Amino acid sequence: MAELLRTHPLEAWHVAFERLPDTARIAVEPFVAMVDVRLGAVGPEVRAGLGVDLPTIANTWVPADAGRATWLGPDEWLLSSTAETPEEFESRVRAAVLPLGGSATDVSAQRIGLRLTGARVRDVLTKGCSIDLHPRVFGRGSSVQTMLGQAGVVLLALSDAGDDYVVLVRSSFAGYLADWLLDAALEFITPDS
Repeated sequence: MAELLRTHPLEAWHVAFERLPDTARIAVEPFVAMVDVRLGAVGPEVRAGLGVDLPTIANTWVPADAGRATWLGPDEWLLSSTAETPEEFESRVRAAVLPLGGSATDVSAQRIGLRLTGARVRDVLTKGCSIDLHPRVFGRGSSVQTMLGQAGVVLLALSDAGDDYVVLVRSSFAGYLADWLLDAALEFITPDS
């Protein structure tokens, strides 16, 4: 049986992203395994099973061994891993939460991650996002489900300086959002960049 090549919907945007200046960089994040977890109560047994304390404060994320745990709702989290295949990750997470009355669903193919870095990326994001992204309010460890342009996204702040973000967008909206971000970044491209 022939092995299928893993591709993503933004391969055609690679060249356009490379043309952006350092003040407003956009790059496609490598493919990661993602699992949506639903769990009614979070206690010490969850940490023992998952190896991470799930964030219980709204709109936050925490680093996990080889990924992140992102709060999506009062009983929902998005876990990611760069070290496991989607099948391995889902199986491990499911084994940890099922005895606690929880569920785990592989959603790895659902979202594409875009990494936005540079001194002007907050300016790019604020053109289409109604969330206050000032670092005093939305610093490292903050996350939010919001609209960016006309696409629903999960936005994570990776720094306290307002210059490093990850945007998770549904695969079907990835091309639209890539075009929107490139358009929003146009004013920061100088003739010599």
